[in-house]
Amino acid sequence: MPRDSSATKARLLDAAFTEFAAHGIAGARVDRIAEAAGANKRLIYVYFGNKEQLFDEVLRQAMTAGAESVPFDVEDLPGYAGAVFDHLVARPDLMRLRLWKLLERPSTTGLEPDAFRRKAAEVAVAQERGGLAPEMRPDDLLTMVLAVAQAWFSAAEDVDPGGINQSWSRERLALHRSAVVEAARRISEPKTAEEQP
Repeated sequence: MPRDSSATKARLLDAAFTEFAAHGIAGARVDRIAEAAGANKRLIYVYFGNKEQLFDEVLRQAMTAGAESVPFDVEDLPGYAGAVFDHLVARPDLMRLRLWKLLERPSTTGLEPDAFRRKAAEVAVAQERGGLAPEMRPDDLLTMVLAVAQAWFSAAEDVDPGGINQSWSRERLALHRSAVVEAARRISEPKTAEEQP
């Protein structure tokens, strides 16, 4: 029977995602990736080039999937920040992968640049209409909202390597989420006439 290369690639990418999220690029082993995927190690090099290129493809696909999993609503940036937070709570491995990228591949983009540009363009239009704070550039405003959504996963002292503290109660998660939404609101909401300097 002929080999199904698309299925093999998909298995390799899934196994690589798990391996890179757990160990980063330096600690990841192509032998373990191939074994977990039930594939020949040589196919990693045939399909992806090398371990770094495999990581880049895993990251690109993860960021694209993440962007598609959390609908963007320029009319509700605080709600969007809360939804990103929820997504990362459900998938802490995504944040681990992103942190490994920042540590080991800082010169690669890693984000889906077209999707980010489209969102920033929507932010610019909303700013022009007066629906969002005009003090920041659109790309800066979007970056700050995303940073707020991710803050608990990289800054909190009691966060484990999995991205969240597994002992956080529902109440504590709800408080963190509320803080994310409120911070995003304060960043993005236009000032009222009374608040203007």
